[in-house]
Amino acid sequence: MKKKRILLKIGSNTLTKETNHISRGKIEDIGRQIAQLKDEYEFIIVSSGAIAAAKQFVKLEHNGQEITVKQALAAIGQPHLMRIFQENFRELGLFTSQCLLSYSDFEKEVSKENICNTISVLVANNFIPIINENDTVATDEIQFGDNDKLAALTASLLKVDLLIIATNTDGVYTKDSITNKDPKTIELVSSLSELQKEVSSEKSSLGTGGMQSKIEAATIARNAEIETWIVNGLKDNFIINAMGNQSAFTKII
Repeated sequence: MKKKRILLKIGSNTLTKETNHISRGKIEDIGRQIAQLKDEYEFIIVSSGAIAAAKQFVKLEHNGQEITVKQALAAIGQPHLMRIFQENFRELGLFTSQCLLSYSDFEKEVSKENICNTISVLVANNFIPIINENDTVATDEIQFGDNDKLAALTASLLKVDLLIIATNTDGVYTKDSITNKDPKTIELVSSLSELQKEVSSEKSSLGTGGMQSKIEAATIARNAEIETWIVNGLKDNFIINAMGNQSAFTKII
C-alpha cells in the first residue's frame, strides 16, 4: 500500500515552545508521532529555528544590517538545529537528512527536478528530509514568512497529500472572538477569501510569519489541490490528535 505523504512545517515558536531556545522535548514529541505513524505516512519536514538555535550559543558583534546578522546567525544555528533533530530522532529509530532550498530553486525546471529526485531517494530509503531556507544566500523567509511559503511551494512540487502547518494557536480564530478575548477556532474552511477577512496582520513573537503568511501558504497548496491543516504545535501529540479530531484546528479544503 502506497503511503500518504505529509509535509509538516514547524515554526520557530513551536520549536522553542515560545522560549528563547530550541526545545528538545518538542522535537522528541514530533519524532515520537512520526515513529507511530511511519507505517501509513511518509513525512517531509520544513523547519524554522536556525536563528533561534544560534542565539543559545552566541551573541554576534556587528556594525552591519540586522538582516545580515540574522543570516550569520542562521549559518551558525543550522548545524546545531540539525544535530538536535538527528540525536532525538535517532533514539526513536528515525533517520534525518538536511536540504537547504532557495526560492530561485523553484523557478528553474532543472532545480525542481533535482529536488524531486533527491527527496524521492531519501524518502524511499527512510530518511526524513528536513528542509530550511538557505538563509546565507536568501533573506525572504527571514524577513517575511517563517518558511510558510517555502513549505507550500515544496508541498506543491512534491505533490504531497497533506500540508500541516504547526503554529502557536489552535488554528485560525474568528476575529470577533479574539476581540472578545475568547478565541474560537474556525474549524473548516472552503472559502479562502472569507477566511482572509478573519485574519489579522500581527506577527508572532519569534516567528516572522503570523497568520497572514499561513493563509498565503494554504492558497498555494490549494492551487495544487492539497489540503492544509493549521494546528497548535505547542501541544503534545498535535499531529495524532488532529488526525483523530481530538483537538481544535483549522482544516482548509
